[in-house]
Amino acid sequence: MRKRIGQVSEKEKEEIRVLCNRKNSLIELSKAMKVNNANKLQCEKLVKDIVEACICFQKYWDDMGIKYQWEKHPDGNWEIDFQTNDIYLVIE
Repeated sequence: MRKRIGQVSEKEKEEIRVLCNRKNSLIELSKAMKVNNANKLQCEKLVKDIVEACICFQKYWDDMGIKYQWEKHPDGNWEIDFQTNDIYLVIE
């Protein structure tokens, strides 16, 4: 199920876009480093960066959920449509 539950401002959309891109880029980099057998220090730094990016990503959603009082579901998550700034509750 996918239900529209709200909308964010342009500034808020850009904020989550940056966080999302950073998180996804770091995850892709981790895959490349694994294939190339990166050294332990590089891997530890990358894991730290991924954790930090995921925390910032989740904090954004938590803060926006409180600000806009979005509907929640225990088996759901929020997604953004970057074209319209609409926020959806997605329940798998």
